[in-house]
Amino acid sequence: MLKTWKALAASAAVATLSVLGFASAPSAGAAQLPSYTCTGGDIPSGNYASLTVTGACDVPDKGMVNVTGNVYVAPHAILDAQTAPSTITVGGNVIAASGSLLGLGCQPDLSYARHPCMVDPTGSSTVTIKGNVIATGADTVLINGTTVDGNVILAGGGGENPWSVKNNTIRGNLTITGVTSEFMVILRNTIGGNVTLVNITETDTDPHPAVEIVVNKIGGNLICIHLLPRAAGGFITGQVNTVGGKSIGQCANLVSGP
Repeated sequence: MLKTWKALAASAAVATLSVLGFASAPSAGAAQLPSYTCTGGDIPSGNYASLTVTGACDVPDKGMVNVTGNVYVAPHAILDAQTAPSTITVGGNVIAASGSLLGLGCQPDLSYARHPCMVDPTGSSTVTIKGNVIATGADTVLINGTTVDGNVILAGGGGENPWSVKNNTIRGNLTITGVTSEFMVILRNTIGGNVTLVNITETDTDPHPAVEIVVNKIGGNLICIHLLPRAAGGFITGQVNTVGGKSIGQCANLVSGP
């Protein structure tokens, strides 16, 4: 049976990666926009053909950033778009490299999906990614209250910080593989495709560590394999995930529906 689970997980991951070629290409007008490289500090409001982050950069309070192409967070760089209310639209992909920190979105307390904007705890950001979010070997990934038209793929990495995927709309698939982090929570997301969680280790020891998969609405399958020390449905009594397809592996008992 484990071989079947692994085969399904591998198929889901391959299906997710196979769509990366459809990333939105900049329109003819986008070539006339400037590309911007942030080496540190605030990213100015504006319209850009692409955005590259090489230092510790943030989107300031009420910032408005529109990128028609891709956003690239270089190795060990920081993109902090989860501290202040802002509006961010990306026409292509958001790509985070090894050792980077990617923070997208903040919102007030929404039924346990809290990730407040530190600058204004009552405010919220509006983040729309028309392509995919892809992190490979990142140190930290925090995605909160964000709309992703494509897929979210988080492969490898981790560190001493918590990771969270909370209160997002992901129209494609969510795939998280090979991550070791202090805390991992997948909470109150609406996901149109499959959710594949494989080889995730949580290092937190207080009080009952677990990879949390809590109250998500999943259109496809939910596949959970080798989640350590365990997989759990979280802290919202009586509420479970809703899965349109099959629930396989460690998450089999964390669902309602078929």
